[in-house]
Amino acid sequence: MINNDVLRSIRYMLDLGDARIVEIARLADETLVLDKAEVQAYLKKEGDEGYAECPDRVLAHFLDGLVLHYRGRDESLPPRPVEKRVTNNLVLKKLRVAFELKDLDMAQCFKDAGFPVTKPELSALFRQPGHKNYRACGDQMLRNFLKGLTMRLRGAQG
Repeated sequence: MINNDVLRSIRYMLDLGDARIVEIARLADETLVLDKAEVQAYLKKEGDEGYAECPDRVLAHFLDGLVLHYRGRDESLPPRPVEKRVTNNLVLKKLRVAFELKDLDMAQCFKDAGFPVTKPELSALFRQPGHKNYRACGDQMLRNFLKGLTMRLRGAQG
């Protein structure tokens, strides 16, 4: 999925303002250079004036910031390096950790969106890429998960 779409979906899901997105991204790295104007450009639709592609680096910082925002920072551990490449599987993993979702919760999100997945299908999404049972998360699958998670977090009106 395009990083901009992921950012827009999460912004809607959590009802975040532009400044709040910047704050959350900076939780992962205080040296991150990001301002409201850049975030606004990332949130525009492709083809709109002022649209800018959201780089993997920014989305990775934002997702790590979400984890820190909801789960807190463990001071006994060194900071985790930010991923260079953001995949749909990584987005699923970060959201799973941030919202402390169990397999049943995730399966329910998919089911609520009208896209049921089995437990083996779900576990395959969280395997390492070299594993024989690894499965890449497709755009449609991630879109449906984001839709289901939005319904879960925002209620029936999501």
